[in-house]
Amino acid sequence: METGRNTMTSSKVADLTIDEFRDLVRVVVIQTLSEMLGDPDEGLELRDNFSEELLGSLDAVKTGGKTVSAQKVAEKLGLAW
Repeated sequence: METGRNTMTSSKVADLTIDEFRDLVRVVVIQTLSEMLGDPDEGLELRDNFSEELLGSLDAVKTGGKTVSAQKVAEKLGLAW
């Protein structure tokens, strides 16, 4: 938010222009959505054995292997989907 104001000083919402307020709301919404929808595992590495298992699963599907829908997995685990 480029408002030309010193962001370190204390100010009130009432002191903002409409454009400054819109910018502030936009920044807060984007930050909140990023926190809520971001990947909590971003930057983490897979263990070698898990990575190999995933690759094997993908290869099996490519060669006609059976797949299971997320709905069926959820039902099997007793999860509401």
